[in-house]
Amino acid sequence: MGKIYEYQVLRVNLSNGEISRETIAGEKVKKFLGGRGLASKMLYDEIDPKVDPLSPENKLIYATGLLTGTAASTGGRYMVITKGPLTGTIASSNSGGFFGAEMRFSGNDIIVFEGKAEKPVYLSLKGDQAELKDASHLWGKGVYDTTDMLIEEFGDEKARVSCIGPAGENMVKFASIMNEKDRAAGRTGVGAVMGSKNLKAIVVKAGEKQVEYFKDEMMEVVKKQTKTLKEDGVTGEGLPALGTKVLDNVINEHGAYPRNNFQYGTFDKVEEVSGEALVEKGYLQNNKGCYGCPIRCGRHTKLPNGQEGEGPEYETGWAFGADCGVSDLNAIVQANFLCNDLGLDTISAGATIAAAMELYEKGYVDKEELENGPELTFGSSESVTYYTRQMAYREGFGDQLAEGSYRLAESKGNAELSMSVKKQELPAYDPRGIQGQGLNYATSNRGGCHVRGYMVSPEVLGVPEKLDPQELKGKPEWVKIFQDLTAVIDSLGMCLFTSFALGLEDYTEIANAGTEFEYSPEEMLENGERIYNLERQFNLEAGITPDQDKLPKRFDEPLPDGTFRGTAAKYREILPEYYEVRGWQQDGWISDEKLSEMGLK
Repeated sequence: MGKIYEYQVLRVNLSNGEISRETIAGEKVKKFLGGRGLASKMLYDEIDPKVDPLSPENKLIYATGLLTGTAASTGGRYMVITKGPLTGTIASSNSGGFFGAEMRFSGNDIIVFEGKAEKPVYLSLKGDQAELKDASHLWGKGVYDTTDMLIEEFGDEKARVSCIGPAGENMVKFASIMNEKDRAAGRTGVGAVMGSKNLKAIVVKAGEKQVEYFKDEMMEVVKKQTKTLKEDGVTGEGLPALGTKVLDNVINEHGAYPRNNFQYGTFDKVEEVSGEALVEKGYLQNNKGCYGCPIRCGRHTKLPNGQEGEGPEYETGWAFGADCGVSDLNAIVQANFLCNDLGLDTISAGATIAAAMELYEKGYVDKEELENGPELTFGSSESVTYYTRQMAYREGFGDQLAEGSYRLAESKGNAELSMSVKKQELPAYDPRGIQGQGLNYATSNRGGCHVRGYMVSPEVLGVPEKLDPQELKGKPEWVKIFQDLTAVIDSLGMCLFTSFALGLEDYTEIANAGTEFEYSPEEMLENGERIYNLERQFNLEAGITPDQDKLPKRFDEPLPDGTFRGTAAKYREILPEYYEVRGWQQDGWISDEKLSEMGLK
C-alpha cells in the first residue's frame, strides 16, 4: 500500500464480474484531495452527466478521504458518489462509523462499481482479496439482519458491513446506504443506485496492512486539535451530552423550527421531543463515537418495548416530529429505527410524509388512495410509522411517497407544496429566520441540504462569530467560504462537526502533517472551490440549470409566528452577488475562463 497521497482504486464491473486495480497519484490527488473531491472528479470524467441515474451506465463510487484511517481526529469518514435519482444532481453522501477506516486499511481507498449484476451480489474484501458473491439469500432482508448474516458468513465478528435495505432494492428515490446498522450515507438516493445495480452490500476486514502516513509529525498536531475539540462548548459539551438534538430548543427559540410542512416556524410541543426529553424519558442509554472521534455525538437509545439502536438525530426527530406536527417521541424513535433497518433517508422520508399530510388535509389526496391506511393528518403518530414502512416496500400509497415529496406534489398538481430544492427535501431550519442558510439551500450542489454550507453556525450559534441572521450584507462571501471549506473537510475524510472548533488553518496543518503536500491555507481553500465548481459544472451539464437555484414559493410568504414573524426569505436579493463572488457569469453559468482558472477546462 502506498502512502496516503497515493490512491489505490478497486474497479468492479458488475456486468461481467471483472475486478481490477489502479493507482491515482500526483497532481490529481493534490488538487482534489480525496473522498468527495477525488471521487467527484472521477465520476465527472467517466460518465455522461445526462445519464439515467438508475441505469447500468451510472457509476457508484465509494471513496475514503485523504486522512481517513489516520490518527486525525474524526478521520473515519467515507463518501458515496454517484448521480442521484432524487435530484438528478451529482450525489455525494457522507457517513461515519468504522466502515471507512476499515475499507482504507484493506488497501482499497476507492471502489468504483460499474454496470449491473444479473442477480443480487455482494463484494467481499478480505485483506487485499476481492470477490463478488451471491446475495440472493440476502435480498429482501433489512439492514440489521443483512449485517448480522454477512458477519457470520464472513467468519470474523470484527468485519464491517455497508449495505442497502428493502428501500434500496425497491429503488425508493431517497434510499440510503447504511453501515454498522445505524450509520447512514443518506440524501439524494445513493441506496437506490446501489439497488439498481443488484449490489446488496460490501463486507470488509483488513489484513495486516495499515495506512502509511507521517505519524510522528502528525501526532503533535492531532494532540493539539483534540484538546481544542474537547475544550470547545459545542464539540466538548453540547454534542457529547445530547448529540445533534441539543439543537431542538435552540432553533425553536430562534424561531426557525419548521412545523406542519414549513407552514409555521415554531413548535409549542418541542419540549416533548427534544434531546432533553430523550434523557428525561429514559430512552437515551449512552453516547458513542465513530472511528477516531473525541466528540462522541452518537447516541444509543432504547424504547420501553425493548427496541434499541442509534439516534434519532436532530433532523430525524424534526422530520417525523414537528414537520409532521407529531409530539409522540416514542413514534419518532420508532420511525428512526425503521429508516435505519429499511435503508431510508430520514429527512426526505419524514418531510415527504409532511407534504402528503398537507396535500391530504387540503383535499389533493383522496382517502381512497390510502387503502385503509391511517389518515394523513398533522399530529398523527400512527401515520409516521405506518407510511415509513409502506414507502420502503412501495406498498399502497407508499409507492407514491417513494418518489419523494416533489414528484408526489407535482402529480397532484401542487408542486409548490413540496418543501424542496432541486427535488430534495429541505432540513430543519426555516430560511426565513436564517437568511444565509436560505442562500445556501438555493445554491447547494445536491439540492436542499444544510451541511453543504452550514450558515446556522454563525447566524444562530455564533461560530466562528455571531452574524445577524436577517442581515444580507456579506452573506454571499460567508456562504461561499462555508461551502468551499465543507468540500475540503469532506475530502479529507474528517467530520464536519470539527468545524465548530477548528478552522481553515487547522485543516491545512493536519493535512500537511500527514502527507508530503505543503499546502498554504489559501491553496487548501482553493481546492474546496475547485471541487464546488466541478460539482456545479456536472449539474449544469446534467440539465440542472441556474433557474433552479430557488426556494419554494412558500418562503416568499412571511413567517406567521415566532421571532421573525412577518419576515420572508430574501435570498433573491443577494443571489446575483453570490454568482459574482463565485466568479460565475451573471446568469449563474460558469465561464470557460473560470473553468480554466480552476483547472477544470
